[in-house]
Amino acid sequence: MDARDVLSIGMTAERQITVAPEQTVQHFVPYMPAVFATPLMILEMEMASGEAVHPALPQGWVTVGTGVDIRHLTPALVGHAVRTISKVTAVEQRTVSFEVACWVGTRKIGDGKHIRGLIDVEAFTKRFKDW
Repeated sequence: MDARDVLSIGMTAERQITVAPEQTVQHFVPYMPAVFATPLMILEMEMASGEAVHPALPQGWVTVGTGVDIRHLTPALVGHAVRTISKVTAVEQRTVSFEVACWVGTRKIGDGKHIRGLIDVEAFTKRFKDW
């Protein structure tokens, strides 16, 4: 499948979560502060990116993360509502590029770029079943 046949620049998705204690760096490393963990911020960016394109994909196809270039700009505390926005910026035959950002209110807490690759789940599963 060629992604350019079903996806387009400008597709977007938005997610919102409220930071829970289990999503803080302190949950994983007790001596660290109780702020939204960078890997979980990146996860939200990846989830929003996948959601931006998934409805347009044929059944059996999904996208998987293949690259991140992210800045974590400022902390979010437990109880803060974090809004994540992803927008498609480029579509190639088998990859999609995104601009991503996370916000608490009007304050940007993170931004960057993300790349996802398209896969046929059945073919992918068969290829790696004996690993």
